[in-house]
Amino acid sequence: MAKWIKSINEMKRIIKSYKKNGKTIGFVPTMGYLHEGHISLIRCAKKENDIVIVSIFVNPLQFGENEDLDKYPRDIKRDLTICNNEGVNIVFNPSYEEMYPEDYKTYVVVEDITEGLCGAYRPGHFKGVTTVVTKLFNIVKPDRAYFGKKDYQQYIVIKQMVKDLNMDIEVIGCPIVREHDGLAMSSRNKYLSSEERKSAVSLSKALFHAKNLFEKGETNPLTIKKEIEKIILSYPKVKKIQYIEIIDPKTLKPVSKLKKGDIIALAVFVGDTRLIDNIEL
Repeated sequence: MAKWIKSINEMKRIIKSYKKNGKTIGFVPTMGYLHEGHISLIRCAKKENDIVIVSIFVNPLQFGENEDLDKYPRDIKRDLTICNNEGVNIVFNPSYEEMYPEDYKTYVVVEDITEGLCGAYRPGHFKGVTTVVTKLFNIVKPDRAYFGKKDYQQYIVIKQMVKDLNMDIEVIGCPIVREHDGLAMSSRNKYLSSEERKSAVSLSKALFHAKNLFEKGETNPLTIKKEIEKIILSYPKVKKIQYIEIIDPKTLKPVSKLKKGDIIALAVFVGDTRLIDNIEL
């Protein structure tokens, strides 16, 4: 059975004893409502470490005005059951007051690579992400931390932060886990009506088509973007495309000519639900 811990002090005390006994710690930070994507991260962590810790904390700092903080899906009992089934050692589930007491004043900011893609449309989002992840890293003191590559920008931002701040943590990016029809797993998929769900496959369909074009020799970003746009907008419940970008995997800057390893990333509103996805060429 996974221990369910809400107190930072208790968490630190337990970590101290793990470290004293030479145990390696694998950490999976989440906002809960766990799905197969999270489970794949837990399994990676389990394979590579003695102890696996999953945090469940819906972090208000990374939600902007008019975003879905209040309706973000939460089901701690369900999450605990999943963690128990997967052999997780500890579920760390602190309250907002525990993480951000009244006199809280410190934030962590990564510059430049947070400005494009999601950062351009969600001001303050990455400041919230890097702040909470730094706090969690300081509490859990993991040897390795596991992030899904569906949030590719987030993964690169965390890697940069760990490198710049000399944190002694290996950041591991794990592959996107997809539904049977290609839709990238996400806690926000729960928001989709059955009609919207049918249109949500447009993202992965367009990305796989783009990858296929690249493999056949197409290297012009504009041509690829037009093809992606055409496919996505052909689905009835797509409200709007927020961005389609073809970027260098390290700098996250747009490329002028496609090459192997580049990432095609996109954000699309299906109904009122914002979905993101990407593919590596």
